[in-house]
Amino acid sequence: MSKPLKQIHLAAHFPGVNNTTVWSDPEAGSHIEFSSFAHFARTAERARFDFLFLAEGLRLREQGGKIYDLDVVGRPDTFTVLAALAAVTDRLGLTGTINSTFNEPYEVARQFASLDHLSGGRAAWNVVTSWDAFTGENFRRGGFLPQEERYSRAKEFLATANELFDSWHGDEIVADQATGTFLSDAKAGAFVHTGRHFDIHGQFNVPRSPQGRPVIFQAGDSDEGREFAASSADAIFSRYATLKEGQAFYTDVKNRLAKYGRHHEELKILPAASFVLGATDAEAEELAREVRRRQVSGATAIKHLEFVWNRDLSAYDPDGPLPDIDPDPGEHTIARGRAQVRMYRDPLATAREWRELAAANKWSIRDLVIETGNRQNFVGSPATVARTINDYVQADAADGFILVPHITPTGLDVFADQVVPLLQEQGVFRTEYEGPTLRDHLGLAHPDHVPGQRAAS
Repeated sequence: MSKPLKQIHLAAHFPGVNNTTVWSDPEAGSHIEFSSFAHFARTAERARFDFLFLAEGLRLREQGGKIYDLDVVGRPDTFTVLAALAAVTDRLGLTGTINSTFNEPYEVARQFASLDHLSGGRAAWNVVTSWDAFTGENFRRGGFLPQEERYSRAKEFLATANELFDSWHGDEIVADQATGTFLSDAKAGAFVHTGRHFDIHGQFNVPRSPQGRPVIFQAGDSDEGREFAASSADAIFSRYATLKEGQAFYTDVKNRLAKYGRHHEELKILPAASFVLGATDAEAEELAREVRRRQVSGATAIKHLEFVWNRDLSAYDPDGPLPDIDPDPGEHTIARGRAQVRMYRDPLATAREWRELAAANKWSIRDLVIETGNRQNFVGSPATVARTINDYVQADAADGFILVPHITPTGLDVFADQVVPLLQEQGVFRTEYEGPTLRDHLGLAHPDHVPGQRAAS
């Protein structure tokens, strides 16, 4: 008996200041005006995507003491944008990255519970930790927490937030509708939490939301991050670009679920992926080469190399060979506030690997950055891209993908118009939303219906 086809989950990352974006394209628009966010969200919703995802920017990124060019117009607040999008969409999930290092559980739980109410059950929280003191300079706490402490705090932060979400149960509250007075002894929202990182008690002031709790995402790739996702998350982002790497990550993370009493379907694995479409595969390949050249200018290639080398490499020719000097493995002072730094945990090993690749392929610095900087790219005709996405999902390399177009805000339109219908024809992607909440879209149970997931009253 053949294995039933898995249903594909699709989401869209508003690219904004992401390096994927080609700002020189005539169609490129603002990444801060609300009309851009609204167009992008409405496109994702008409394509029946699961959710829209917004990253977080707590500080403008710097390099060489100068603000990075993509950040010069600013980075708007995630909650403000998602709340506004709740008013112009009906079913699309609304996912935002909110830091657990520089916030407090009560504040974040209140904001997400409010967003879940405003959106009718479509809120999701990507729980992240801060990794650098540079970002911490904007906050009282600073960036003093080492990695193991950051995850310890994040785990307790999420557990505390869940206690707050669960503290107001509708079946415990009886009120006189005429007078608005409580008729029972139950204290709505009462909570007490005493732990290593948080010692709080009081009353949570937002009623139980439509989803019970927002959907929880996690993005860490370290062993601690994978374990955190297996124990607590509903979905995890993946950065693996090949089928084999994707399958290895998928198997590893899914196999960790059992120790927490969870099943495979309770955690979705969703890599980010860019795409380039053409009338034919050859046309798409040619366009993809042009897109990558425009994404990685000579100056950008040098700046990217500085992430790893932790040195000023401005004197090097981007069309020449890689530096013969080794990276400085000390504290990062060149690239500040750049997420890419975290991807290269061993800069000396990365430099050796890159030199070998460059020598074998006769690549310049710019060539190397172009070739090694790709996420999982889907390049080809609509039929080819639809087939490739389905192949990855059916082969358990992913449960779906978070698409990152290279044009803001219209870059998602062509995928919605040309690829989604093909996936629908294959029976692997919805033609209509099955329910009103993001948990419905992702096939996740309401926390009140999952044993052990609701706090004791």
